[in-house]
Amino acid sequence: MHPDHPFDDHRLPDPERHAEFYEGVPMKRALAWVVDFILIALVTAVIVPFTAFTALFFLPVLYLFVSFIYRVLTLWGSSATPGMRLMNITFLTRNGEPFDLAHALLHTFGYTLSVGTLLVQVASVFLMMISARGQGLTDHVLGTVAINRPR
Repeated sequence: MHPDHPFDDHRLPDPERHAEFYEGVPMKRALAWVVDFILIALVTAVIVPFTAFTALFFLPVLYLFVSFIYRVLTLWGSSATPGMRLMNITFLTRNGEPFDLAHALLHTFGYTLSVGTLLVQVASVFLMMISARGQGLTDHVLGTVAINRPR
C-alpha cells in the first residue's frame, strides 16, 4: 500500500497523518444533528393527522420511534443521515467500511440510549471534543468514526 494512502490496511484514517478527514467533524455532527432533528420533527408532524391526532397523547414516543427508524434506514443506506450528507460527513466501521444494517442498528441504539441520559450525552459530546478522531461514546464502544467524506 502507498505510504500516503489514508486507509492503510483498510482501517481508519490516521488522525495525525490525515487530519483532513477529522477537521471540523464535531461541529459538523452538531449541525447535522440540528438538520436531522428538524427533518424527524417534520415527519412526526406529518404522521400525527393520520392517527386522528391521538398521537399527540404519545408524541415523544412517536418522535423516538420515527427518529430510530430514520437513523437506522439512512445510516444503513448511505452510512450518513441526510443532515450528515448535507455537512459532507459519513460514518465508517472500525475496518474503514460503510455501515451495514448491524452497525446502523447498534449505532442508533447507542445514540438513543445516549440522548435519553443527560450524563451519558454530556460524556459523549465531551469525548467528541477531546478524542483524536472526534468519537462519541457510542463510536468508542463500536469502534466507528465520523469523517469528512473523501473527495
